[in-house]
Amino acid sequence: MSETSIGSLVAHLPASDQTVPALNPATGKKIFDLPQLSAAQVRDAITDARIAQHDWAHTPVTERASLLKELHKLLIADETKLMDLLQLETAKSRAHAFEETVGAIASASYYAKIATKALTRKPTKAGIPFLTKTYVDHAPLGVVGVITPWNYPLALTMLDVLPALVAGNAVVQKADNQTALTVLFARHLAVEAGIPAELWTVVTGDGEIVGNAITDNVDYVAFTGSTATGRKVAARAAERLIGCSLELGGKNPMIVLESANVKRAAEIAIAGAFGSAGQLCVSIERVFVPNRMKQEFLEEIAKRTNSLKVGRSSDFSMDIGSLGGYNQLQRVMGYVDDAVATGATVVAGGKQLTELGPYFYAPTVVTNVNPNARMYAQEVFGPVIDVEGYEDLDAAITMANDTDYGLNASVVGNEREALRVAEKLNAGSVNINEGFRASFASMESPMGGTKASGQGRRNGIGGILRFTEAKSIGIAHGLIKIPTRAKHYEKMAPLMRLMVKLLK
Repeated sequence: MSETSIGSLVAHLPASDQTVPALNPATGKKIFDLPQLSAAQVRDAITDARIAQHDWAHTPVTERASLLKELHKLLIADETKLMDLLQLETAKSRAHAFEETVGAIASASYYAKIATKALTRKPTKAGIPFLTKTYVDHAPLGVVGVITPWNYPLALTMLDVLPALVAGNAVVQKADNQTALTVLFARHLAVEAGIPAELWTVVTGDGEIVGNAITDNVDYVAFTGSTATGRKVAARAAERLIGCSLELGGKNPMIVLESANVKRAAEIAIAGAFGSAGQLCVSIERVFVPNRMKQEFLEEIAKRTNSLKVGRSSDFSMDIGSLGGYNQLQRVMGYVDDAVATGATVVAGGKQLTELGPYFYAPTVVTNVNPNARMYAQEVFGPVIDVEGYEDLDAAITMANDTDYGLNASVVGNEREALRVAEKLNAGSVNINEGFRASFASMESPMGGTKASGQGRRNGIGGILRFTEAKSIGIAHGLIKIPTRAKHYEKMAPLMRLMVKLLK
């Protein structure tokens, strides 16, 4: 992307004397200087958004949905540019940039199609049949704050911003400093599609300063990020009695059943573990294999992991790209080094690939991780997978559930048996004979976590309705007066008893 194009996107951010360099993780070189906003500037942006939202709330749902249809067309037309931006800012492989772009395009199409159905006034069963009728409306909340991380800037933006907008809200979004260009370009396309510019404001800056300013002033917060930060967002939102949805961390398990084909299971495991270099909340981090199959599985997964092509390329020649930056590299190396120091064995990878770039790390398989190792219970969020054996299936299920998290899980083997196991796993999604794509790619399936993995769900009709306030409307026909005084009840009681009996 040219400096002129970058400059035109950054120009849509409020001006600031404070800037930070945005770096390309693949090379470590600076892309541009990004403004860092103050809390006062964020509050001003929210005030402006609130003014713009008034007219938008009264725009017919069909018209709002039609603008998402137009955005869908523009996203398809600019698919290549979107992939280029994702690779520039995240250094993920072309294949994983493609997956993310397709997901963003699908979200625009989905919410355009279901918005009218989700938001149109609906009749409900009347409490006093023949005398009253009731309806439910879904009114927009006002201004929604969206806080997105760096790892999936395009997909996560579309999954939260678009349903909030089509529900009649304005959005003030905090983009991560590392991936602001991708978010700004997505907003540019939305404005080009006809969505009023004032309805979607992007702000950047220090996570605590900007994030707190958003949470303290909007009417709802959609946050994606770490569990530690998510707890703080939830506490601040609760103090103001506003709603929030939180998609947080995961320590996602895969159980390989006795009925599984070892080669297929190994391939499913590496696909589930190494997408976007493992920097994905639903990535598989732990694999539990029957003890009798463990050695064969380790040999197979090590062979397949070592065959993966790691590097940077603007085509589909590389399987895995770089980690997201210095902090990510240190995090992943720290977890692996700690696991080895406490007794784990590295069977593939386990090293930095400095010849490729500053933050490349080899996809890694470890085994025999000690319960005292940090990796045992904490999220690595990198291209690292831990393979452990189990003696019986109940033990594997217990180990899979033995975590503070509950975001995603996987079961590989006979489908009928795997479904029975899925019912016993404590996770917001379970994929059978797949790592995460089967559920993650379904726009109609609710996506979110249990326990420390968050609260609320995105996707599906609920993905829109979370950004609305349900409003019940009751109407008395006036054909027969509803009792208002005690003496009225005396006359009406026999009829009301009969109605209750008939209607059960």
